[in-house]
Amino acid sequence: MRPEIVVDRMCPLGEGPLWHTEERALYWLDYMRGELYRYTPDSGKHERIYRGARVAGFTFQTDGSLLLLQDGARVVSWRDGEIRLLIDGFPGSEGMHFNDALADPTGRVLTGTVPDDVQRFDDGVGALIRIDTDRRVTRLASGIGISNGLGFSPDCDRLYYTDTASRRIYVFDYDVQTGSIENQRVFVETPPDAGGPDGLTVDEEGYVWSARWEGGALYRYSPDGREVQRIPFPARKITSVTFGGVDRGDLYVTSGGGEDREEEGEAAGALFRLASGTRGRREYLSRIGL
Repeated sequence: MRPEIVVDRMCPLGEGPLWHTEERALYWLDYMRGELYRYTPDSGKHERIYRGARVAGFTFQTDGSLLLLQDGARVVSWRDGEIRLLIDGFPGSEGMHFNDALADPTGRVLTGTVPDDVQRFDDGVGALIRIDTDRRVTRLASGIGISNGLGFSPDCDRLYYTDTASRRIYVFDYDVQTGSIENQRVFVETPPDAGGPDGLTVDEEGYVWSARWEGGALYRYSPDGREVQRIPFPARKITSVTFGGVDRGDLYVTSGGGEDREEEGEAAGALFRLASGTRGRREYLSRIGL
């Protein structure tokens, strides 16, 4: 399971990889540059498709557009350069920005908020929120430092949610009918000297794959939270992971630190791919404002 560099844009903060089934392409972003990219394995082509306001998470919508979660707690629909504003902030979003995004089976979107001021990361002012298809915003959990990776168990009765500041991945019981969560508990707590958990995904067996910021590795955890696999990368800041490929057996992994490879690793900021030995499921599509 040796990571292969498939695209090297030396991203300062590569994030949010997501596989588009119909296009057979991998999308990912660079938050610091305000750019969104697309890579097509069949042709080997990669391109920048968006540059503008910084995006910290996105989903594919059922109408073929992209749902972009921009700075300023703005949510927009984007298609071929055309932007439609859906949400322009909400109560409690002042001084905050989104981070990561996950659609559920009904088309809702789960995301988190992070303070713009890095000095407030330990203040617990971040939150997990839900965006309903009619654009209503509901706060689901508070007291979060750096809201991060999200993922559902195969039957969607569990929601995994990362707080990088506390070095914890939480798990909630999830009600697909209502979009509500309950029974928060710690799934994994990482050691203080091994970096922090970042983006994550869940495979068809219910195992959680978690990227390790400043830990230079990708970790796989069993459904009861045991570490069962650790894959090192030539980059310190491993940021997120998703399944892709025709059979969804490949892992695509993003990284940051591309502006300082002497400090961050020889392949910092690259997009990686590796065979997983398992498979992921297709991610759900969002239906916000449709």
